[in-house]
Amino acid sequence: MDFSAPSREHRRVVILGSTGSIGTQALEVIAEAPDRFSVAALAAGGNLDLLAQQAVSTRAAAVGAAGGTEADLERAIATAADDAGVRDYAPVILTGPDAASRLAAWPDADVVLNGITGSIGLAPTLAALEAGHLLALANKESLIVGGELVRKAAAPGQLVPVDSEHSAIAQALRSGGADEVDRLVLTASGGPFRGMAREKLVSVTPAQALAHPTWAMGKVITTNSATMVNKALEVIEAHLLFDIPLDRIDVVVHPQSVVHSMVQFVDGSTIAQASPPDMRLPIALGIGWPFRVPGSATPCDWSAASSWTFEPLDEDAFPAIRLAKAAALRGGTAMAVYNAANEEAVEAFHSGIIGFNDIVDTVAAVVEELAGSPAGLLPGTPTLHDVLDAEHRARASARLRCGLQDHPLNTNAE
Repeated sequence: MDFSAPSREHRRVVILGSTGSIGTQALEVIAEAPDRFSVAALAAGGNLDLLAQQAVSTRAAAVGAAGGTEADLERAIATAADDAGVRDYAPVILTGPDAASRLAAWPDADVVLNGITGSIGLAPTLAALEAGHLLALANKESLIVGGELVRKAAAPGQLVPVDSEHSAIAQALRSGGADEVDRLVLTASGGPFRGMAREKLVSVTPAQALAHPTWAMGKVITTNSATMVNKALEVIEAHLLFDIPLDRIDVVVHPQSVVHSMVQFVDGSTIAQASPPDMRLPIALGIGWPFRVPGSATPCDWSAASSWTFEPLDEDAFPAIRLAKAAALRGGTAMAVYNAANEEAVEAFHSGIIGFNDIVDTVAAVVEELAGSPAGLLPGTPTLHDVLDAEHRARASARLRCGLQDHPLNTNAE
């Protein structure tokens, strides 16, 4: 694909993480716009029954799963095909930990939507970029932990954000040149604990952390929204995507989640992108970039009275953003350490082993610990091996701190 000359021609889409929230909504978008899109390939984790149903309904040419065997997936597809009355459907089947990466490089594709959750999305991101596909990136972790490794792999215009905040910024940036940008302003809903002081957060439960007031998301992302780690990662993502210094990226709490982010220009003008909270809009724009897809989502109803409010972020109660900016300034593998430690701490929280505030406290301790290790936070542009090694060390350290000393990774930690 020639990224300098975008086309409205029909696009064949590979969806990574097809059984998750982003993936299922992407399939809705594609089904509503068959003249614009078709499914080339699907990849998921271990939900083979749903994956098989998606494959049969879209007639994807290739289907991959990280979990299960080829025989398991073949049986699931055969069952789904029988249930749907479909005959003569025999896709290419891939299984194993590299299935998503192999499908990210699928030759008969134009766009790869990476909707995988977590840093395991890094290898598929690099594979899609190396294959020359347009990459619609919902897997923010791969850009954050890969950093310069991902940026150097991407051609100009090849990387398109799908996060609602970064999609909003990309749209607003059409209003001026790079030298006219003063600040980026990311909005945050505030999550379920907006307005609570740090001492009040000690006793919150995993169920409360998953009760997001606006978005329906997976366990890790929803918990990250509650701790503000998700917004911290988005700040770093904005820095990497748009090349704006971290000290010129702000966060403001906007509970209504209608204004998805803003760009403030040097003349004092601020351009905001607004729409009711619906991920189908940034997904459609991501896979169709730079062209809009009619009817992707319901617009704001300007005939009804409404109020939008904006509040400053309480950094004492939610220090994750400040911590992420400091880690990002260290460079190298620091954000890989930050993200890996957080993923382990989130699991420990949901297992009832640590408290809510301990999640970010664990991340801070692991980042600081590995900052003093010669191999802990490698400087410069890391390789994929460097990133994976840093993650390994961070996970081992986080598990130890969370009381998971018997986890197998700790037997290998140096």
